[in-house]
Amino acid sequence: MQIEVILPLIAYLLLVFGLSVYAYRRRQHGNFLSEYFLGNRSMGGFVLAMTLTTTYISASSFIGGPGAAYKYGLGWVLLAMIQLPAVWLSLGVLGKKFAILARRYNAITLNDMLFARYQSRLLVWLASLSLLVAFLGAMAVQFIGGARLLETAAGIPYDTGLLIFGLSIALYTAFGGFRASVLNDAMQGLVMLLGTVLLLVAVIHAAGGLHSAVDKLQQIDPALVTPQGSEQILSLPFMASFWILVCFGVIGLPHTAVRCISYKDSKAVHRGIILGTIVVAVLMFGMHLAGALGRAVLPDLQIPDQVIPTLMITVLPPYAAGIFLAAPMAAIMSTINAQLLQSSATIIKDLYLGVRPQQMHNEKMIKRFSSLTTLILGLLVLLAAWRPPEMIIWLNLLAFGGLEAVFLWPLVLGLYWERANAQGALSSMVTGALCYTLLASFELQLAGLHPIVPALLLSLSAFYIGNLCGEKRRLVPSLPS
Repeated sequence: MQIEVILPLIAYLLLVFGLSVYAYRRRQHGNFLSEYFLGNRSMGGFVLAMTLTTTYISASSFIGGPGAAYKYGLGWVLLAMIQLPAVWLSLGVLGKKFAILARRYNAITLNDMLFARYQSRLLVWLASLSLLVAFLGAMAVQFIGGARLLETAAGIPYDTGLLIFGLSIALYTAFGGFRASVLNDAMQGLVMLLGTVLLLVAVIHAAGGLHSAVDKLQQIDPALVTPQGSEQILSLPFMASFWILVCFGVIGLPHTAVRCISYKDSKAVHRGIILGTIVVAVLMFGMHLAGALGRAVLPDLQIPDQVIPTLMITVLPPYAAGIFLAAPMAAIMSTINAQLLQSSATIIKDLYLGVRPQQMHNEKMIKRFSSLTTLILGLLVLLAAWRPPEMIIWLNLLAFGGLEAVFLWPLVLGLYWERANAQGALSSMVTGALCYTLLASFELQLAGLHPIVPALLLSLSAFYIGNLCGEKRRLVPSLPS
């Protein structure tokens, strides 16, 4: 183990736990469900930008994405910038209207919004099960990324690193709740920005300058400096699919959508859009460019996902590597705590209290059950991550696509189409989930498109057809208790 690398990481984890203790003390007052799962809707613009950005940017962006850029070249850096409008789209499309309706319905979870809009308990159960299955896969990816970081950068065996990482996140999320999540997101966003700039500068310096780095890439494989990338992977259908999957489709991700019902006021939204877009631009460009140029420094890596942690210990002094290690760890931790809380909220609020609404005011029981559920979910994901694949980016994109295929149209059309009804939403969810699962399972790419494209097109058609057959319903005035 490399003590110089581990010490700054320990200090960082202690700070994370300190913020969680503060959040735990804050949530001793007020309504538990609103405080634990939404932080009493009190986020300002800066915190909103950071929590939305860090929730969206994950192990895939700090480990998997740079790993793909290492393998396929500078073309993947261009592809990664497709994600630039993600925060603007999420807050712009959902933003104000979503928050207004959430306050009107007193909604705590995304499924509260769906039930208030469509008045279908079957839809809520389907949405809940879809969310839990996809989140288990998505969180496993994040756990794998964190353990690989500790293994490569700090010399900690994968299994040991997974235990340290998984237990730390499960504990601080379980006891700190949403407020701990967003406070840590704000701090983690700053750590990610600092670490990204530091690593990119160090990689360019180690490669002998930007011009020298590009020359070395061209010598390794001329395709690494072309827009199509190595193996000609970046075709137009692939890039169009990627834009839908990681940019437009982000509107349908539950853990980003729930941030849109947690902010304080309109001013917070406007600031969040501007700051969030800037942060996404710096992080996406910096990390993917570091991964691509890293091949000029480390040309013979067997596992592309190891490029960032290997670069850290190669181009940075030990203590600086330890400080930077906190950056990808921050990206991973912020995504996991958001997904853990959303999963816990789904089990407690949407499933358990949906069956036993008389327990709604039993706060003592709900407090214990919520924390215990979050902790158990974290431990289950830790077990799921015990045997990882070589490149985690594909598993992460698979989970992303599944969530988008289920949630995108019921969310967006539920907000903007007054005549939308439960039959249309159910048809869309079932069609999107089945289509995406079949196409992804059999690795079918119609016209070279990622399965998310035909899945979203078919689910949109199913929404319209189902809507014609179902009962016409307008927005309901309030959320039933």
